[in-house]
Amino acid sequence: MKRSSLLVLAVSASSLVACSGLNDAFSAHVDTVAKAGSQELTVTRLGDMIGKAKLGLPVNRDVAMVVSRDLWVPYQLLAMAAARGDSLADTKAIDAAAIGLLENARISKFMQGILDKVPADSGGEAAYLKADKGLFSARHILFKLPDNPSPIQRDSLRRAAMTVLATVNDANFAELAAKYSADNTKDRGGNLGVFPISIMVKPFADALTRLKPGEISKLVVTQFGYHIIQRNTWERAKTEYAAQAGNRGKQVAESLYVSSTQRSAVIELKSDAATTMKELARDPIAARASKTVLATFKGGKLTAGKLALVLLASPNAGRLLQQVQGAPDSLVERYVTQMAQREVLLQRADSAGIQIPAEELATLHRDFTQAVVQSWGVMRVDPKMLADSAATPEARERLAAARVEAYVDHIMAGEVQPMPVPAPLQIVLMDKFSSKINQAGIERAVERARGLRSTADSAKAAAQPSSAVPLPGAAGPAPATQPPVATPPTAKP
Repeated sequence: MKRSSLLVLAVSASSLVACSGLNDAFSAHVDTVAKAGSQELTVTRLGDMIGKAKLGLPVNRDVAMVVSRDLWVPYQLLAMAAARGDSLADTKAIDAAAIGLLENARISKFMQGILDKVPADSGGEAAYLKADKGLFSARHILFKLPDNPSPIQRDSLRRAAMTVLATVNDANFAELAAKYSADNTKDRGGNLGVFPISIMVKPFADALTRLKPGEISKLVVTQFGYHIIQRNTWERAKTEYAAQAGNRGKQVAESLYVSSTQRSAVIELKSDAATTMKELARDPIAARASKTVLATFKGGKLTAGKLALVLLASPNAGRLLQQVQGAPDSLVERYVTQMAQREVLLQRADSAGIQIPAEELATLHRDFTQAVVQSWGVMRVDPKMLADSAATPEARERLAAARVEAYVDHIMAGEVQPMPVPAPLQIVLMDKFSSKINQAGIERAVERARGLRSTADSAKAAAQPSSAVPLPGAAGPAPATQPPVATPPTAKP
């Protein structure tokens, strides 16, 4: 489960006036944590769920937000759609919610067209010998330094490495690597395979680039330890090199094209881009309507709302969002710059007339519908199930809501895993139906949960049996079989 906190977005003055009455009325009811359609999640209910959870969850605001906003709200909205017989199959709404995915597909098609024009590397011996595209192949024996090594440890390890260096040759290199190398290459004779030289630390890279195929280096010192390096011969490297050379050429061409695109677009970040990005990462679904500008470029701009939709389209969105929140501002700014580059590439894809084929859109719509049906089945709120058990629309909504509550109870008891609701589906639900999170209610629920958890912990501690072994320095009870010791009478003078 992802942990995040609600992002409070700035809204226009007219919107604030229009919504202030509703917001004030909702905030006044601090017994309510969340609303999803006609259903309410109360402070008592959420506090009890977290305080009594058998999952060992920490009691804090982040957990309360996850349970209420990321589980309870979308589950209840899904149940309401099922009770009303709404399949959520509006293709325009689906495409709008999945805009990040669709744009990624268009950019990929555009870049593939660019790369198809790049001549393929031959992957032959001549290219290998001159390290074309910066590709090398090598093997090594690593004598790994321990953490914070002493001078004596360094000298001892260096002497051991020098002893092996004096005996190593092409014929016994793999055998000695298997015996002495202190990394995960030892099982393959120290072979590092084929790699771009840029990924290696500088001392290693410098030593390797000076070697001819087949040559063995002198002792090379890096922060990892002492290396003996051999640049692989063409015979040893050719199969893997041929497989990678073409791809490497495409990678270099892609990097050069993207760099050129960035220079010509004149991308400029806003001074608060990193701060805004970190706020966005706490709740990208809430931020999807934000018009705050993160970066500008020739012919366009990147807003927080657009970037939120792009983030949600990432296959590793949860992990990425967590990393953004804890990353240095410099790294966050670099990421925002890359996303601005993406917008420039999207403009070029538009100019090139790149579109998503109808069959791919149909697949997206089919997958979306399947996610809805599967979610209904997991929570036992399938429209047919509800219709078989409840005669009126109102009764079906009550039944569906009750089954969601039961499902959430099973999650909090550790009996089932929480069902993830895909981001496009969450967006469709929240755009179509009303939902709300009450921050004051969240705080009260956390306070209640802490009280329940504290009481439970105290009761558990009190129920623990007393130790039969006296604590150090404490006088233990006398054994039951030992007779009392008589006190001798005091002698009179």
